Amino acid sequence: MAKIVAINPDNPQPRLIAQAVEILQHGGVICYPTDTMYGIGCDIFNQKAVKRVYQIKRRPKDKPFSFMCASLTNISHYGHVGNTAYRLMRKNLPGPYTFVLSGTKVVPKIMLTKQKTVGIRVPDHPVCLAIVEALSNPVLNTSATIEEDEQPVCTCHDVERLFGKQVDLIIDSGEIIPRPSTVISLLTEQPEVLRVGKGDISSFV
Repeated sequence: MAKIVAINPDNPQPRLIAQAVEILQHGGVICYPTDTMYGIGCDIFNQKAVKRVYQIKRRPKDKPFSFMCASLTNISHYGHVGNTAYRLMRKNLPGPYTFVLSGTKVVPKIMLTKQKTVGIRVPDHPVCLAIVEALSNPVLNTSATIEEDEQPVCTCHDVERLFGKQVDLIIDSGEIIPRPSTVISLLTEQPEVLRVGKGDISSFV
């Protein structure tokens, strides 16, 4: 079974963040809190770990996962950011948004769509931001749910019930009422709202 570690959602303990990062550096898969729901992730540059997440989620390979960056500056390494995109992201990040951008050459192929696009998040949650910062690589981001499991995953115990045997670490940061991120395409100068979720869309319409 996965190890469960309680990390303070407001002031994450550096020692415990370091434990999570060490697992990621060794190709591990973790469940962690975000500003929208509990997520499953790994280092996007560890192809073996990424493939493991595909298996855990029972997801077809032609549906790449989004990933988390630590900051807006960080995003520009992995996505092509025009002036409009930069302005909109600066205004709304960190926050409950997934932004679709054209991927750069740095992004592993397994994380790109056929159109060479990526989905990037900078969540407004101290725990996952601390992990991404300490790892210095983006972390794959997908919800800790199985599609046919309709019960909402609100606590680490729900996560343990679903994924306890398949992941290496589960971070407990209390209850999170799940609501998906708002997905915005910034592929052109005119933003396009692809999915309305937790984030306010008034900046993008």
